[in-house]
Amino acid sequence: MNGKSKVKIIKKASIAAAEPKMTGAKSARASAREMVSNVTDWVTEFKSRKSEETKAALELLFTTKTQPNES
Repeated sequence: MNGKSKVKIIKKASIAAAEPKMTGAKSARASAREMVSNVTDWVTEFKSRKSEETKAALELLFTTKTQPNES
């Protein structure tokens, strides 16, 4: 057996260059998530607004109007 072991020295610059960068894929995925989130918020807001308007309209329509007694 050889008395000396081989040690490979890796510098920080070579590590950064060796890592694959997927910034384009991540940014596209992030922008897609943001768009989905926006549309989901719009739909939720529309549903809540519509249900509030419907509730107010029904309450206005079916309110009992009290009339004075004709005695």
